[in-house]
Amino acid sequence: MGPARCSLLVPRWPSLLSLLLGLGAGAVVDWPAQEGKEVWDYVTVRKDAHMFWWLYYATNPCKNFSELPLVMWLQGGPGGSSTGFGNFEEIGPLDSDLKPRNTTWLQSASLLFVDNPVGTGFSYVNKSNAYATDLSMVVSDMMVLLKSFFDCHKEFQMVPFYIFSESYGGKMAAGIGLQLHKAVQEGTIKCNFSGVALGDSWISPVDSVLTWGPYLYSMSLLDDKGLAEVSEVAERVLNAVNKGFYREATRLWGEAEMVIEKNTDGVNFYNILTKRSPMSAMESSLDFFRNSLVRLCQRHVRHLQGDALSQLMNGVIKKKLKIIPEDFSWGAQASNVFMNMEGDFMKPVISIVDELLEAGVNVTVYNGQLDLIVGTMGQEAWLRKLKWRELPRFHELKWKALYSDPKSLETSAFFKSHENLAFYWILRAGHMVPYDQGDMALKMLRMVTQQE
Repeated sequence: MGPARCSLLVPRWPSLLSLLLGLGAGAVVDWPAQEGKEVWDYVTVRKDAHMFWWLYYATNPCKNFSELPLVMWLQGGPGGSSTGFGNFEEIGPLDSDLKPRNTTWLQSASLLFVDNPVGTGFSYVNKSNAYATDLSMVVSDMMVLLKSFFDCHKEFQMVPFYIFSESYGGKMAAGIGLQLHKAVQEGTIKCNFSGVALGDSWISPVDSVLTWGPYLYSMSLLDDKGLAEVSEVAERVLNAVNKGFYREATRLWGEAEMVIEKNTDGVNFYNILTKRSPMSAMESSLDFFRNSLVRLCQRHVRHLQGDALSQLMNGVIKKKLKIIPEDFSWGAQASNVFMNMEGDFMKPVISIVDELLEAGVNVTVYNGQLDLIVGTMGQEAWLRKLKWRELPRFHELKWKALYSDPKSLETSAFFKSHENLAFYWILRAGHMVPYDQGDMALKMLRMVTQQE
């Protein structure tokens, strides 16, 4: 992995004046006067491949950061930015308007946001052959980063370390978690690895696709004819996966999405109670000429780097960080990240989850009730395929209701746990659980990290 290059950066509390210097005339940013301790840096994980990370130390008024866990957050896509979307839209200390977030996970954990695979967010490659092309490369790169991080930040070596993830980030988290467990056992990385949490995760893509039709039908978003059309293309996806034709399966997956959009009047794949934003005429005409893979990238990475977030990251945040290359823009290489992972996209990693469970690693699965792209039915389907010897006992258990507000009778989630496997059914949430149900997501974090 090579020697670690320890960050020379010091904790920073940026002044409002220094931030405003980078903005156009008339712009106003209301940055909080008091900020917690933060550090950030790059790690060169391979030749021409540079990965960016950003760490926030926990800010609990009653506990020192060393008494609380460290959580690494991995975004989906692949190509979605943790330092952007996960940080400012979901669990970080500030929202995208730079206002304090009441449900920030920083109350209960230090947060490590990593832009991975390389080319995501502020991470970048110097040459086009340096992108990761499969899960093993993604995992290898992250091992280099984590070794560097824990070698340089010894204050976190004994702190319980959890990997939380969302969407494609869950697939990466499973692979990273297994390799990290092995590295800790071998002594090559020193950390207190305590578990992975797979949120609305792309563990078995075909199980998600096969349940799209039945789920939408049960929610009155498909009629009989629409269900038949979606089921037909889903079976073609299954056939391609079974034959190992993963690139063809990715193309057919995109076709299945188009069939759903036409039959549901443009349902939003990330929350079925909303609709997909209508495309402009320009975008529609471009989509017509693009190949199917580019269309998929536009649909599933673009929502993670909307215009407002891009302006924030490439403006005031880039000025604050000071180490981002001048000629590089946040998110500029995201589509290349997505397209280089094409052959890996539809491959399942159920066997990796099995290995994690057999190794005794704590595995948490959580899913939003209103998510379609990675719906709960699909998650339950792949869970039933696990070979883990304790699975029958897990299934025998009754779930328990959870309440984010103890004074309210409104159920926020259901929960089941046995040995080192836990499952959370999060109600009234779509694909981005912390975005939709911040209080419940924070409660879940505390339960997973044994603070409740």
